[in-house]
Amino acid sequence: MASKVNQFIELKSLGPVSSQTLVGEGFFRDFKNRRQVGSYFGLTGTPFDSGGRRREQGISKAGNRRARRMAIELAWLWRRHQPGSALSRWFEERAGDQKGRVKRIAIVALARKLMVALWRFLEHGLVPEGALLRAAPHA
Repeated sequence: MASKVNQFIELKSLGPVSSQTLVGEGFFRDFKNRRQVGSYFGLTGTPFDSGGRRREQGISKAGNRRARRMAIELAWLWRRHQPGSALSRWFEERAGDQKGRVKRIAIVALARKLMVALWRFLEHGLVPEGALLRAAPHA
């Protein structure tokens, strides 16, 4: 677990506390695909499809509550500290200057995308597109 925490700390916007919480609450598990990641964090959609009626009912909230809360908090921090990343640009295109409900819905979507990107970073070493790494401390 310590190696995963240290790997997270390499990314700008993830500190020791948030990294420890993410690893302790979610990334200690082995996920097979991105759908399992989103589902564990409770950030997947719950569509209602009955006959001719289709409606999105929001996120499932069936996952780990503390991990979901940390994911959403990290999504806000990611926007602030990684403005040039593809995820932040996606959010800005989606939410733009909107306020309120639209922005909250978009940040939950960003949180899901971020958790999947962080899972790929841990498992495969793929740095999220456009993300900045911390500068290595001088020895």
